[in-house]
Amino acid sequence: MIIDVQHVTWKRGPITLLNDVSWRVNDGEHWALLGLNGSGKTTLLNMITGYLWPTEGTISVLGHPYGEVDLRELRKTIGWVSSSLQEKLHGTDRTQYVVISGKHATIGLYDKLSDEDLDQARELMTTLGCQHLWDREYRTCSQGEKQKLLIARALMANPRILILDEPCNGLDLFSRERLLESISELSQRPDSPSLIYVTHHTEEILPMFSHSLLLRRGEVVSSGLTSEVMNTEVLSNFFEAPVDVDQHGDRVYVRAAVNK
Repeated sequence: MIIDVQHVTWKRGPITLLNDVSWRVNDGEHWALLGLNGSGKTTLLNMITGYLWPTEGTISVLGHPYGEVDLRELRKTIGWVSSSLQEKLHGTDRTQYVVISGKHATIGLYDKLSDEDLDQARELMTTLGCQHLWDREYRTCSQGEKQKLLIARALMANPRILILDEPCNGLDLFSRERLLESISELSQRPDSPSLIYVTHHTEEILPMFSHSLLLRRGEVVSSGLTSEVMNTEVLSNFFEAPVDVDQHGDRVYVRAAVNK
């Protein structure tokens, strides 16, 4: 079991941000986490990474029940890619240094570089299709290129779980598709971590994400095989409004239903 969340509730004062959430991710599964703003996605992720503690319920990650494991060590096995990290990195750093800094989760490099680190960074950048950025200043890269570098950075620590937190946010159509293609190729690597893809756009959920969790106002609306979750009935219930669902190339596109 990669992630095992059972009946988790989290309250902040009188406000309940997560309510009786249960979620299981098995080894070899890649999941999409779909939720609108304010649905509790970030709260749930902070719970899984041990930055928040449940008011009720239990959490186990990689077979380690929370409360019986050193969370500082466990976090080293979880990569979390978020666009908010871009603002914290040094814009003048060379791209390969940004990637290598993920090995120790630091902002900037403070240790002498080894040939092994450089080789690993080059391999990861090649896998993600951004090897042409080698030795560029980070600030000169586009938004999509920065996201690829951040994913490579997270992979430097060889995580067992990789959380991609709305990685396509702010990207144009073509940059989005290039990034999604890189993520798809990453999933096919034999050493790929379990991927958790967080989004509020169904069309970003690639076929490789065999399972989906739909979260609304801190509660699970639906959870299971993506093929069984992404349909008109479930998504209309999820969005609390009638929607039309179209499928193109194993991806689901949703639009508001129009009365005829």
